[in-house]
Amino acid sequence: MARFNYDDVSGYTLEEAAEAELIASQTECTFIWANKQGWPVGVIMSYVWRDDAFWLSVSSLRVRVKAVQRDPRVAVCVTSRGTPITASRTVTYKGLAEVHDDAATIGWFLPALAERLRPGDPEAQRFFVELNDTPNRRVIKVTPTERIGYDGAKMAQRTREWIASGAP
Repeated sequence: MARFNYDDVSGYTLEEAAEAELIASQTECTFIWANKQGWPVGVIMSYVWRDDAFWLSVSSLRVRVKAVQRDPRVAVCVTSRGTPITASRTVTYKGLAEVHDDAATIGWFLPALAERLRPGDPEAQRFFVELNDTPNRRVIKVTPTERIGYDGAKMAQRTREWIASGAP
């Protein structure tokens, strides 16, 4: 058998079901935008996945709000680290961001995020919404336009097969 190639990961794509499990299991993503100088900047943010988009909570005082209004091209990266998923999985999305400041969006989003972050604790959810429902509250919607997925379980299986074949 040919030497195993750890450089080429193109065969270890993330299948749709595994991607859905990852998005549902994880509560945080890395949100990446470009600053005025064009440099990529990223922070870890909690999200809600709804209507085929990521929804993120932010204060209008954060520079990322003006940045995505200036240039809506962003990226979101989600990893399985810290979830019950034992395989190393990740998916990165290129997308377009929109900033929402309307009461209707904030009204559904904050309770949804609270439930996601404080499951089974209605009092903590209520308190979370109360603390975050401020005049500066904004919601960033990221609609994915392209994705890059990786499933480490596939690579691990292929490695086991290579070793079992008698490879050095």
